[in-house]
Amino acid sequence: MSRRPAVITGVGSYVPDEVLTNADLEKIVETSDEWIVSHTGIRERRIASDEQASSDLGTQACIAAMEDAGVTAEDIELIICPTVTPDQFFPTTANTIQANLGAPNSAAFDLLSGCTGFVYGLHVASQFVGTGEMDTVLVVAAEKLTSITNWTDRSTCVLFGDGAGAAVVQAGEGDASEVGMLSFVLESYGEYGYLLDIPAGGSRKPLTPEALEANEHCLRMNGPELYKIAVRGVPDVAEKAINKAGLTNADIDLVVMHQANMRIIEAAARRLDIPDEHMVVNIDRLGNTSGASIAIALDEAYRDGRVHTGDNVLLVGFGAGFSLGASVVRWEK
Repeated sequence: MSRRPAVITGVGSYVPDEVLTNADLEKIVETSDEWIVSHTGIRERRIASDEQASSDLGTQACIAAMEDAGVTAEDIELIICPTVTPDQFFPTTANTIQANLGAPNSAAFDLLSGCTGFVYGLHVASQFVGTGEMDTVLVVAAEKLTSITNWTDRSTCVLFGDGAGAAVVQAGEGDASEVGMLSFVLESYGEYGYLLDIPAGGSRKPLTPEALEANEHCLRMNGPELYKIAVRGVPDVAEKAINKAGLTNADIDLVVMHQANMRIIEAAARRLDIPDEHMVVNIDRLGNTSGASIAIALDEAYRDGRVHTGDNVLLVGFGAGFSLGASVVRWEK
């Protein structure tokens, strides 16, 4: 059975208005602007209001992506929402977004894969579209990471921001090996899951007053160990995706990587021998927005005119799980 090409026909993003600078954080925990910038590359991040949930951020990103693609809510057949900060355990955030959009013909589900979530979501969407099961799928990564941030932990609270990014995936024309999403490589290393997690709140460790007191409902991370895995794993999974697409590193026109740490981005660029100007960077302004970071950065690059029809765009995610994911997309817009 021949596969149809799966093509990104629209992108959109949304970040809250409130800005939290490094100077603001200096008043909250023992840190400094110099330390944060030198260790992470982050200068500021966006913070959602108390009234905003992940679905609110995601809905705005979806509206922008649908407008860009020229589709209506009635056209959407599936909404996939990668998120680690759902509005609540259930109903899913994707279902809430479906209701907000008024998409009567759409199925909806969440996908929990941490910072790699957008790449995983695109892969799932490409399967539905490629097989002919569906014609129009909406992938929206939405995160309110400040809702799971431990503001007393100076090693993590300086990293995270809120935001959402979305993409409309539809069937294209031509050869699937030459059009749209050319390749995917997904990898998981569950033995490293303990390096980035939320200890309490699930079936293994229910949320108790004691767990709340210990901030075990918040994100915890072993940054140095994750850094070691990422600087090795990111270039490896990227090259696998490039090779699977039948391309070389020199064929890549733009790299949109998960915005976790500027030093990881720079190390990957060196390992892949890709010029700095081909790397999309917004971590300085938005911080780490988990699964939303690639989607937001892709939308920004597109709207800034950095992505052109026919370009080979490499997407690379890595994070909680431990998970890795990469995709090569031939840009058709």
